[in-house]
Amino acid sequence: MNSLPIVALIGQTNAGKSSLLNRFAHKNIAIVAREEGTTRDNVTAKIDERFILIDTAGLKDPSDEFEQGIQDQIADAIEVADLIILAVDSTKYPDFRDREIAKKALKSKKPVLLALNKSDLGESLAFPEFRSFGIKENNSFSVSATTGQGIKDLKSAIFHNLPKSSPRPAQSAEKITLSLIGRPNVGKSSLFNSLGKKQQAIVSSRQGTTRDVNRLEIKYKNQSIEILDTAGLRKPGKREVGIEKFSAIRTLAAIEESDICALLVDATEPHSKLDQSLAGEIIKAGKGIIIVLTKADLVEDTDAILDKLEYDFNFLPFAPVLITSSETGKNVTKLFELVTEIYDTRKLEIKTSDLNKILAEAIIEHKPAGLKNTHPKPKYIVQTDTCPPWFVVHGHDLGLLHWSWKRFLERKIREKYPFVGTPIFFSFRSDKDKGDK
Repeated sequence: MNSLPIVALIGQTNAGKSSLLNRFAHKNIAIVAREEGTTRDNVTAKIDERFILIDTAGLKDPSDEFEQGIQDQIADAIEVADLIILAVDSTKYPDFRDREIAKKALKSKKPVLLALNKSDLGESLAFPEFRSFGIKENNSFSVSATTGQGIKDLKSAIFHNLPKSSPRPAQSAEKITLSLIGRPNVGKSSLFNSLGKKQQAIVSSRQGTTRDVNRLEIKYKNQSIEILDTAGLRKPGKREVGIEKFSAIRTLAAIEESDICALLVDATEPHSKLDQSLAGEIIKAGKGIIIVLTKADLVEDTDAILDKLEYDFNFLPFAPVLITSSETGKNVTKLFELVTEIYDTRKLEIKTSDLNKILAEAIIEHKPAGLKNTHPKPKYIVQTDTCPPWFVVHGHDLGLLHWSWKRFLERKIREKYPFVGTPIFFSFRSDKDKGDK
């Protein structure tokens, strides 16, 4: 089965790439600010079940010179993407950097669309000012991430230019997509093979063997599960120039495509900040998560390792930990049980009356604290979404509600509804405003 095609947003900082992604996705995924270089992490979104949109601005080591980060961004997008969108700030005359980016994008022979962002502003420039890019006028779109102007036409052009064989119909609700995520040589391909009971992926001790996302569909108790084996990710500064570095985009796109991610951690090596960072990416994407300790047959004291795992991933108390060995087969099929359990949990809907009972108990047990000597008053709570579960709390002055009480409310909900392996999200809406998240 083909994966969803990848559409990459490239361009200079402050061109509005993150805002464009948010507009496409209809939600605030990326961090948006006026300062240049605000986006520091790759951000992805699945758009209309047709393609993965990715803002690659964060594919750089923060210690690198920013100019090199721009070049990395271009190279990654050109290598991996099926279609490229060059975003520019239409209120500024193009400079040599814009022209260089356009030149490299066109040289890739991939479809390239030009998004003239901020076109709603009076000082925006018309297409002729950008003709030097070499992009045809019918592939240029005046858009506004703020107002939505031109977004529909740009999206139509994306659909028209995507490879005909790549788009696939919306995934059936009966199929679960599981991604194996982790550092190189952590045992993803071995687990992938063990799960499928056949050599679908090349297993090698050499790091970086898996270059793309391999797929395998299996049946477990009449439940279809599609398993994605992704290439390993190193720390940004240690990614070698070449295809290993490009695999980062595919991995992040696989996270976005998945229902649940198995984060593999090597029992024979200390856990790294990259493991924690990968976990953070999975949670930000709202996906289910299982921490899988691999190569357990090679260590004697798993208790000490579990203690360290609990310390390193204390921000994921809801994530189950599975000790496995692909060599001996230990607990390999247990992964399927956890996947189906988490998938069902993600779809759980709690009655409003039950939620408000929990809210009332929480208020009595721990009076809500507010910033600046305020006294926020939560009034009622409703669940507005599933996969992942999302709750909206209404009341007075909730924008000043202290973060510790928000965390306390989550713990109270999880006491009765554990939501094993899945993050849950909250919005806090005050009567006097449109909402604070």
